[in-house]
Amino acid sequence: MIPKQMEKYLQTRLPEATFNQCMIKENNMCFMEFSYMDVQNLSRIGISKDKMGPRMVVCMWDEKSPLEIGCYLVIDNLAMGRPAMGGIKIMPDISPAEIFNLARAITYKNGAANLPFGGAKCGIVYPDNAKSEDRKDIIRGFARLIKRYKDLYIPCQEKGFEDEDVKTIIVENGIDSILSKPQEMGGNSLDRNSGIAHGITVGLQTLLEIMPRLKELSQFKNLSIPPAKDITILIQGFGSIGTRINHFVKQKLPNSKIIGISDIDGYLFDINSLPIDQLYEIWNKNDSVTKKYYSSQIMNESGSNIVFSNRPDDLLREDAFCMIPASPIYKYIDIIESSEASVSINKMGDWSAIIEGADTFSINLNDKAQRSRMEQAVYRKKGVLIVTDYLVNSGSEIFAAQEKLLKTPQELQIPENMIGNESQIDKWLNDHSKEYIALANERKSSAQEMIERNIRRNIYELVETLVNNPEMLPSEAAERISIQRIAATEKKSSAADVMESIPKIGAVSSIQQAASLLVEKNSSIIAVISPEDKLVGVVTAWDITRAIAQGFSTDIHLEEIMTQQVISTSPSDSILEIVRVLEKNKISAIPVVEGGSVLGMVNSDLLAHKYLLQLLQTQ
Repeated sequence: MIPKQMEKYLQTRLPEATFNQCMIKENNMCFMEFSYMDVQNLSRIGISKDKMGPRMVVCMWDEKSPLEIGCYLVIDNLAMGRPAMGGIKIMPDISPAEIFNLARAITYKNGAANLPFGGAKCGIVYPDNAKSEDRKDIIRGFARLIKRYKDLYIPCQEKGFEDEDVKTIIVENGIDSILSKPQEMGGNSLDRNSGIAHGITVGLQTLLEIMPRLKELSQFKNLSIPPAKDITILIQGFGSIGTRINHFVKQKLPNSKIIGISDIDGYLFDINSLPIDQLYEIWNKNDSVTKKYYSSQIMNESGSNIVFSNRPDDLLREDAFCMIPASPIYKYIDIIESSEASVSINKMGDWSAIIEGADTFSINLNDKAQRSRMEQAVYRKKGVLIVTDYLVNSGSEIFAAQEKLLKTPQELQIPENMIGNESQIDKWLNDHSKEYIALANERKSSAQEMIERNIRRNIYELVETLVNNPEMLPSEAAERISIQRIAATEKKSSAADVMESIPKIGAVSSIQQAASLLVEKNSSIIAVISPEDKLVGVVTAWDITRAIAQGFSTDIHLEEIMTQQVISTSPSDSILEIVRVLEKNKISAIPVVEGGSVLGMVNSDLLAHKYLLQLLQTQ
C-alpha cells in the first residue's frame, strides 16, 4: 500500500485530476511521473524548477502490498551522463523537495568531480511503525519499483542503508543495480567516509601550495602561511569523517597539528596538539569521545593542557589556520547571533581557511542569501578562504562511480536464472568472494588516484577563479566550476548519449491504437514504421487531436494523418545541433534515425539545458 505519510502529502497537494492523468500502472506498481515541463505539479509538491532541472520527479508505490512501500525519485540532471547516480534516504517524513535539494548537490558534486553520471537522489518513505522483520520486504519492494528506471538512475548505499539492504537489491535486480557495495560484492562501502576525508586533506594540501596567489586580492594582502609544523587544524564533528581526516593528515601533512575537535557532547582543545590517535581509539569503541576523554583522562590528570567544554559549538571560537566543518550543520557561521548557527561572525576564531567536509549545499533561496551574506563578511572582509563542500567532499561519489567505470566482468555477473533467488545468490557471492574482493581493491586504487587528481584540480581552479574575479564569492566560484564542467560535457554529447526510447507502431494501425499507445508509454510522439521496420512517419498527440476535431473516424489508418516528411537527427549529431533544429522547426521531439531505422528520440527537455550551451559559447 502507499505509505500513509506519502498519501497524505500527495493528496493535500495534488488535485485528483493529476492522479488520473499522470498515473502509470504496471502490475501492482503505481508511478506518477513529472517532467521538467510540468511546472505546476512540481510547484505543488514543493519543487521550483530552474535551468538545471529537475529532469524527472517520480512518486511511486506498491498499491497491493500489505506493507507501506513507496518512494520519491528525483533525477535532477543528466548532462554529465546517464544513468544518474545518488544515494537513498530512508525516513518516515521525507519530501520531494528535500530529495530535490540532495539530488542537486549530487549534480554539482559529479560535475566538480568530473564523473560521467548525472545527479539524482531517492527517498524511501519508511513507515514509523514498521517492524524490523518487515525491513527486507520493504527494501525488496523498493528494488522492484526503481527497476523501471534502471537506464536513468542507479542508487548508491549511504548512511542508514545497511549491507543487507544492498544485498536485497542485488537479489532482485543484479550485481550492478546498486553502487557502493560491500567489498565482498565488488565495492568499497567501508571506504566511503575515508574517501571524503582523503579529498578534504588533498584540498588542504593543495591549498597550501597555491594560497600565495590570493595575496593579489586586497583582503589577503597580509596573508601569512605558516611552515608545515605550525599548520593547525580544527575539526567540527569528530565522527565517521572527522576521525578519518587524521589518517590522511598524518600522510600528507605529517608535521601539522589537529588542535581541536568537537562532537555532540562537547569539544577538546590543546594549542600544542591533541592526542588524536588515542581519541580515535576511544571513538572507535564509544562513537563519541570528548566527554569520555574528559571523565577518564582530564579529570584525573593534574596540569593537563587540554581544555574541555560541554558546549561543542564553542570550538569555533578557537584560533587555527584551518577549520574543517565535518558535521552536517548548514549554518555553522551566521552574521548574527542565531540559535541555528554554531557561532556568529563576531565570535568566530581567527582562521585563514575553511574547508567544508560535510554537506552544506542548499538550493533554498533564503539559505543561499544567508550564505552570500556570510561569505561577504567572512571571505571578503575577514580574508578567510572558504572551500565549498562539493569541491572537496566528493570522495564517496568517486568511490561509488568506480563500480560503473571499472565494469564487473562477465564471469562475475550473477546468472539471470538466479535473480530473485536469495539462497542461490548467497552461494554465488560466497563462491566468488575472492574475485569480488580483488575487483574491489582495483576499484579502490582507481578511486584514490581520481580523488588526488580531481580535488587538486578543483582547488587550483577555485583560487584562480577568485583571483581573476575579485567580486566573486567562493560559493559562486564553486558553482561556476561545476556548471562549466557540466556544460563542457554536454557540448561533447551526441544524440546517442541522450536519446530515449520512442514508441513504434505500424502504418496500418488505427488512430485509436495510436492514442492508446501514447497513453501507455506516456509519450507525446510515436514512430510509424513499415513492415521492414523502417521509419515512414511520425504521429503526435496533436495530430490525433486535430484529426478527431476534423471528423476523422478513430478507425482510419495512421498513414492518412501522419507526418511523412520527418525531421530527424543521426546518432552522432551534437546536442547543440539538435537544439538548433528543435528551435528552428518549433518541434518538441525529434527521432534519431540511422539507415532508415529509428533508434530513439530526443525531446524538448534538452531545451532545459540550453542555457549551459549559451554559457559555454560566451566563455
